[in-house]
Amino acid sequence: MALSDAAVVALARDGDSEAFRALVERHGRAVFRLAHRMTGSRTDAEDIVQETFIRAYRQLSRFESRASFGTWIHRIAMNCTIDLLRSRGSYHEAAYDDELLKEPSIQQTVPRAPSPERLILSREVKDAVQNAMGALSPLERSAFVLRHFEGRSHEEIGEALGLGTSATKHSIFRAVRKMRVVLAPFVES
Repeated sequence: MALSDAAVVALARDGDSEAFRALVERHGRAVFRLAHRMTGSRTDAEDIVQETFIRAYRQLSRFESRASFGTWIHRIAMNCTIDLLRSRGSYHEAAYDDELLKEPSIQQTVPRAPSPERLILSREVKDAVQNAMGALSPLERSAFVLRHFEGRSHEEIGEALGLGTSATKHSIFRAVRKMRVVLAPFVES
């Protein structure tokens, strides 16, 4: 029977390195997925995962077991990601990998042999989405990714970003509005 995150954190606080390794194994993939969607780069995402867990290890004594470890680690990952994006000086520099926009449900509905026209349109939509994601501020991008890619609730997003519910909803709304403006030509055509 697997121990709860709170129990594993307690063991890790007591110096059990295997317990901390278990936390990394449980949450590493989700942190990577979040970082990859935020940065668009596998290399940056790997760096963010590493920095996230280094920070988490150093701050393990601050974790309150009444909170969700998953939410806490997501907040650290978001902070690491935002730090990286800000250090670049421009939010538009993220070059998204092809895997970023792939979703299992979309892959299953695409015909096996798409027409050349469909391939061209698909590439144009993908490029537009990449440009729109790159144009979002780190806060907007964070809120958008957590809501629309990770399926997090407003409360979870607010907790991860350190925002109230109203500010969280507003950040998501601004991001969606910006995405709609960029993608409107594809909806109308």
